[in-house]
Amino acid sequence: MISKKMIESLKGGSEIRKMFEEGGRLKAIYGAENVYDFSIGNPDLEPPKEVFDALKDLANNPTPGMHGYMPNAGYPSTRQVVAEKRSKESGLEIGPDAVCMTVGAACAMNDVLHSLLDPEDEVILLAPYFMEYNGYVANHGGKVVIVQTDDKFMPVIADIEKAITSKTKAIIINSPNNPSGVVYPAELLTELNDMLKKQDHTIYVISDEPYIDLAYDGAAVPCALKYIDNLIICFSWSKSLSLPGERIGYTLVSPKCADYAELTGAIVLSNRTLGSVNAPAIWQKVIEKAIYAKVDVANYENRRNLLYSNIVDAGFDAVKPNGALYIFMNTPKGLEDGEFAAICAKHNLLLVKGSSFARPGYCRLAFCVSEVSIRNSRKAFYAVAEELGISHRKEQ
Repeated sequence: MISKKMIESLKGGSEIRKMFEEGGRLKAIYGAENVYDFSIGNPDLEPPKEVFDALKDLANNPTPGMHGYMPNAGYPSTRQVVAEKRSKESGLEIGPDAVCMTVGAACAMNDVLHSLLDPEDEVILLAPYFMEYNGYVANHGGKVVIVQTDDKFMPVIADIEKAITSKTKAIIINSPNNPSGVVYPAELLTELNDMLKKQDHTIYVISDEPYIDLAYDGAAVPCALKYIDNLIICFSWSKSLSLPGERIGYTLVSPKCADYAELTGAIVLSNRTLGSVNAPAIWQKVIEKAIYAKVDVANYENRRNLLYSNIVDAGFDAVKPNGALYIFMNTPKGLEDGEFAAICAKHNLLLVKGSSFARPGYCRLAFCVSEVSIRNSRKAFYAVAEELGISHRKEQ
């Protein structure tokens, strides 16, 4: 018999994955062009040219041992390139020993939590948040403490401070945020750091940064390394290079971090003992050659604008996101998010309810789908609004 913990986990499952599977079922019935699946953040843009060029170069110019083991932290040359880039962005002197190459950001997060947590240690999560964090914390014996953000999805430092106990070990931040798309300003990061420095024990900030290269309207995402002392970054190229299936990322420990030497060593050891051993060899070499490349962000910005217009023109409300790949729209008054998602599904409009991100009263839509699908979905938003008696702000 499987473990009791896994039995409970299987009961919950992933709402996002369920909606993704439902999308496949509906597409088989109605045709893909008639189903508007905004349920999952699976980038549909191809990787930039630099990635393909790097792959071709590696394939055409193989070197002995290029598919073999390397140090568990990754190739020193790859770690050096990452450290140099982050040094330029932060103004800090970051060495390659700060970096551990990982099998994506999920493994990076597990490596970090495994290194930090003792049983019953607490990790503060800022809602709305990516619910897989719950599983990552539980994997390593920790307890989740949820703190809600304000109505614009910005953290309230006073509320975070109230949630801190003697067992608080870490806070996870995610900016640009999944699911809200908000970008945390530098002033907020500074305020968070100042508050944490007043506490009577070290509390680490884990910055989950898969969307850091996806910002819109000329916005710049503040570099958390500049503002937070006890910072550990978990990064993935899944979104910035459109490589979600290749699973390549890293951890980076700030040189200002408490217990720097012990922490960097623990993360590398965790990378090995949790089963990753090392990040994919070929993709580390690709990253070396394509470190400054990124996908066509303007394309995503255009799609965001189109989807946002569909939502608000039909009569619904939403905060326009400054980054990431999602819009977190308000559920109409009087409806629970699950009820609203079910009504939308009747019109082949697939959303994920906000309670799946610990924030009821909203639904998440991913705009990393084709522009054609977003344009065609406009009529579905209007149909839902008409069914609910909501007045359009702009005629279709």
